[in-house]
Amino acid sequence: MEIKMTGRQYTMNILNGISLGVVVALLPSALVGQLMQAMQENFAVAAQIIMMTNFAMSLLPAIAAFCVGMQFKLNPIQSSAVAIAAMIGSGVMTSKNGQFILQGTGDIINTGITIALAVGLALVLGNKFKNYTILLLPLLVIVFAGGAGLLMLPSVRLIATSIGAMITHVTSLQPLLMGTLMGISFAVLIVSPISSVGIATAIGLAGISSGTANLGITAGSFMLAVYGSSVNNFGTTVAHFIGSPKIQMGNMLRKPRLFFPLAINAGMMGLLGALFEIKGTPMSAGFGFSGLIGPLTAYRQMPATLLNLTVICLLFVVLPVILAYVSRYLFVDRLKWIKPQDLLLEI
Repeated sequence: MEIKMTGRQYTMNILNGISLGVVVALLPSALVGQLMQAMQENFAVAAQIIMMTNFAMSLLPAIAAFCVGMQFKLNPIQSSAVAIAAMIGSGVMTSKNGQFILQGTGDIINTGITIALAVGLALVLGNKFKNYTILLLPLLVIVFAGGAGLLMLPSVRLIATSIGAMITHVTSLQPLLMGTLMGISFAVLIVSPISSVGIATAIGLAGISSGTANLGITAGSFMLAVYGSSVNNFGTTVAHFIGSPKIQMGNMLRKPRLFFPLAINAGMMGLLGALFEIKGTPMSAGFGFSGLIGPLTAYRQMPATLLNLTVICLLFVVLPVILAYVSRYLFVDRLKWIKPQDLLLEI
């Protein structure tokens, strides 16, 4: 089957598929991981749940490849070969004393590169081998695409970790400036085709950088929910922050002016997050308020006091909501720059 598409369509399919895979593989552990660890001593099943969710995390490359395969409508043979190549190129799997060991999620950036190569090769080969497709296509995709990913892995991993270390270092030197920038950057990422969780995990975003990124996403989530609350139903409105504001991606790309108030609110919350030294982990960064992952992780990084709990509630709920209504009054009611219909979602 011959598939013709532009480079932009190809890239978007890769990014959208990986974004779905990241959420499916990482969200279970992010939601219950810390809770299960705290309950291990008194809840026998907790250790098994941790094992299952950690296993799901390690399957991220294969799950992402599967989701990408669906975007391209690959057949089972092609999808399976791409998934195996992704596992190899991600670096999630190592061999020791003749045994294979799964650890972590692998390098997400290199996973994406490997998937892009594997999908391209699978599409080019198509059904050229006729009856021998099931024999030759998996072999060629695994060896060439998976092998290429494996060769690139050390360099890509070095670049990603260097970027993460640089961001962490600069944040320690200029926390207010970087907190503001991280808030804006991740608020924009969360409503783009790029996975905010994938980027955060790939570069190992931690500490204040992670916390302010989550606050930026939270601010954007509540702002978009409030802006569209008069034209969207209650369930859709709540889905912006309980689920993900990425549901507004189409509207954001059609109405780029929406990024202006989004950046203002996200930057303000990022600045406040830096002032209060709100922190996070590489696994929590990029989720924002979704599943309460951002606020719960931030609270666990602080002494468990009533004051700190109040600070978390103020920063992750009260202030983002207030900012959202102030922003709506300014940009929707007064200046008329934005219309509620710009945020309409027909789901």
